[in-house]
Amino acid sequence: MITPKFLQKGDTVAIVSTARKISAEEIYDAISLLISWELKVVVGTTIGLKENQFAGTDEQRSYDFQTMLDDTNIKAIWCARGGYGTVRIIDNLDFSNFIKNPKWIIGYSDVTVLHSHLHNLGVKTLHATMPINVPKNTKNSLNSLKNSLFGQKKTKKCNFSTKNKIEKSNGILVGGNLSMFYSLLGSTSSIDTRNKILFLEDLDEYLYHIDRMLMNLKRNGYFDQLAGLIVGGMTGMHDNSIPFGKNVEEIILDIVSEYDFPVCFGFPAGHIDDNTALILGSEVELDVNENGTVLIYKN
Repeated sequence: MITPKFLQKGDTVAIVSTARKISAEEIYDAISLLISWELKVVVGTTIGLKENQFAGTDEQRSYDFQTMLDDTNIKAIWCARGGYGTVRIIDNLDFSNFIKNPKWIIGYSDVTVLHSHLHNLGVKTLHATMPINVPKNTKNSLNSLKNSLFGQKKTKKCNFSTKNKIEKSNGILVGGNLSMFYSLLGSTSSIDTRNKILFLEDLDEYLYHIDRMLMNLKRNGYFDQLAGLIVGGMTGMHDNSIPFGKNVEEIILDIVSEYDFPVCFGFPAGHIDDNTALILGSEVELDVNENGTVLIYKN
């Protein structure tokens, strides 16, 4: 996997929206944060644009992102927010110049489309908080973003959960939003999970739909040769008037019960304020033990 150059003071970060609309006021805190890190900021043309729920038309969002991809002065692109819309532009983008001069693509949730697509192109990306979330993020979340961007890769730790499946394994870290993985199946952006450590998170889903999505991943072979599973925030789950009968942890454990890879629950990443940054595409060691979980970067 290609590792984009880590940032240095004075480098320029672009903020764009590939999905839902967002105002300039809503990214003010994020701009201030980058400036405090002695970075320069370029605000994309999609910030402030409105096309129903989107940050401009598909063409406008594609053009804005493509411009930042091709600009060699831009060292990282920070997606302003998620929602929905990145999948509508992914096939319009030309990554040929990006491959020659890779830069960090940052975000989570709907940005999973970019993480998965770029993984298939052999480039590491950064699963991390986004500008819309900065005012509510914990200090740990923002520090983890800074450390990752500046090349200070830190070991990640997680408290013990009685639901964990204890084991140790190694693999390439991949992951993102479960709903997005589900939507990408069968496309060129769907990833190969063999010998990978898979991180999953989601928000605002019904329990039966979590089960349905995971069953589809299973039937598509996502877990057959998986090296490990990390479950992050499963936030704001819903149930029907007739209960599904299992919570998220029980659904996941039931679906992966036949496999022997380690499983970690409650990892601090996803749709939570303490959204820890993860460098996707890195080789990692996942150690799920009696004291908790340790995720160590090997490269």
